[in-house]
Amino acid sequence: MNILLAVHSPFEIWTIPLEYVARLTSAFPAHTFLHAKDQAQASSLYPDADVVFAGQITREQLAVARRLRWLHSPAAGVGGMLFPEMRASPVVITNSRGMSADTIAEHVLAVTLAIFRRLPHAFRSQAAREWAQDAIGAERNRLITGAKVLVVGLGAIGSAVAHRMTLLGAGVTGLRRRASGVTHGEWTVAPSEHLHELLPAADVVVITAPHTRDTRNLIGGRELSLMAPDAVLVNVSRGQLVDEAALIEALRAGTIAAAALDVFVDEPLPAKSPFWTLPNVLITPHTSGFRPDHWDAATALFAENLRRFCANQALLNVVDKDAGY
Repeated sequence: MNILLAVHSPFEIWTIPLEYVARLTSAFPAHTFLHAKDQAQASSLYPDADVVFAGQITREQLAVARRLRWLHSPAAGVGGMLFPEMRASPVVITNSRGMSADTIAEHVLAVTLAIFRRLPHAFRSQAAREWAQDAIGAERNRLITGAKVLVVGLGAIGSAVAHRMTLLGAGVTGLRRRASGVTHGEWTVAPSEHLHELLPAADVVVITAPHTRDTRNLIGGRELSLMAPDAVLVNVSRGQLVDEAALIEALRAGTIAAAALDVFVDEPLPAKSPFWTLPNVLITPHTSGFRPDHWDAATALFAENLRRFCANQALLNVVDKDAGY
């Protein structure tokens, strides 16, 4: 088989290192590995590919990939791949859901604590050599203990967030699309349609749901208006789940207290975006999912699935192309 490795990005951390390309090539000597370092090179190699390991694919690439039978993504989110032609095709898609659950959950804790403990203010004061004890004291530190946390999306990431928040003493409710008959000893599980009912009481709203046709702009003007004035929004899913214009308006107006955003509709975030200068926004550059052994884990999962594919065994993490995850 011809196996195309097209895991590339403008950013080095999301581009597969050459040593891992070499490892895969050595581990599967019976197959031919094609390595694309950019989209143009990938497009030229798709016609020969039986299997693809890639974080993205375009309509044009799929149209020429007539031999393609299986595509594996190094990420959990594959919403951008699920255009109509892909959904209608026989190509099987698998993803890496669960691989980054722990690192993303710790990121959620970090940014929530940073906002609750007024660390952005402290960092600004440190840069200005200002002793801001009274100013930070006036803002009042907040505790996760006793806080009400609403986790929107109870997959591997959402569950990891819920578990950690519970350990720190928060009261957690997790929303999932199929909640009927689902219970959990540590936190409350509720159906997704209860979102509006639960938003007003939440101190922290964490977005961990997948990007699908149904979740685009899941948090918009109406949802933000339902949130408490001291609520914090944390998004570690995809930028498309939040109406960014509505969020900017809500942050400016004080409709909600703050937001911690790791993902955006346009990445890199354009320099002209108002998010950069809003004092109640904590920005991280889509790094929540990167772990120290990221490529070890990502290639190990792909390798296991490749062994299964060659043996005609069930693949791990098969994506429901209609559901979107």
